[in-house]
Amino acid sequence: MDQQNFTARVTEFVLLGLTQNHQLKNFLFMFFFIVYVTTWLGNFTIIITVIADHRLHTPMYFLLANLAFLDVSDSSVNAPNLLSGLLSKYKTISFNDCILQMFFFHFIGGAMFFFLAGMAIDRYVAICKPLRYLIIMNRGVCVGLVALAWLGGFVHSAVQIGLLLQLPFCGPNILDNFYCDVPQVIKLACTDTHLVELQMVFNGGILLIILFIFLLISYAIILVKIRSHVMEGKHKALSTCGTQIIVVCLLFIPSIFIYARPFKKFPLDKAASVFFTVISQMLNPMIYTLRNAEMKKAIRRLVSRMLFSQRKTKT
Repeated sequence: MDQQNFTARVTEFVLLGLTQNHQLKNFLFMFFFIVYVTTWLGNFTIIITVIADHRLHTPMYFLLANLAFLDVSDSSVNAPNLLSGLLSKYKTISFNDCILQMFFFHFIGGAMFFFLAGMAIDRYVAICKPLRYLIIMNRGVCVGLVALAWLGGFVHSAVQIGLLLQLPFCGPNILDNFYCDVPQVIKLACTDTHLVELQMVFNGGILLIILFIFLLISYAIILVKIRSHVMEGKHKALSTCGTQIIVVCLLFIPSIFIYARPFKKFPLDKAASVFFTVISQMLNPMIYTLRNAEMKKAIRRLVSRMLFSQRKTKT
């Protein structure tokens, strides 16, 4: 019997969810529902503010709005599954839907990691080449960075799913998680997966480590440059870079923990997965808006305009 027939034997997977404690499920549902709604509100506030306020039509805020779009997209892949799973004893998902979920999760997640590298390039140019910043980081370059990030995410995801689809799935179909992901699904294959796991770790985990090191070195160079050469606006530059370093660490550290090691089960796996699939997407807009005075002023101007227009309409 060929490999394709083996694969066809499994038609669905059973997701055990985050916990089997009924009382804890109710609490977690309310908590993560608030997190999900906050994620949408926070990120769409950033997107709308950047579009509506002409003072924010700069490369940095263009990239920030695209990061907010990535956050909304990323949270929408797995958060609904987390919420629906908390309302039932367990959740089933078809084989094809599971594959699609993994594809979009790694597609959008991969794009986000590459995109953060693009944001580091933006900050490097802004600090090290301030007089030529708007010339270098023109509209075409910014759009190119966004396109390259999405292309990188697509290639990464296509490789992951391509490797996974080569494996036969002919029996076990229970996933001890709230969503489909490569480390859990690959363990259900009816064949030896050591070589494929190594290939996936290289395509995922090692790539994350390389990007993380690149970003840490980039921001270290930027911080040294700020301290030694930048005189005007030093506090603002430090605040912006500090914000982006926090975002990078929040995303990369849990992801490296999951993907940069052999696919074995650890007690903290679910907690790390929750953090980089649901929590970090809510924290990103909070970190940026709370630490960015210009963004907070723009949001206040937008709210004031909306309130003024409503009053004018009523009169």
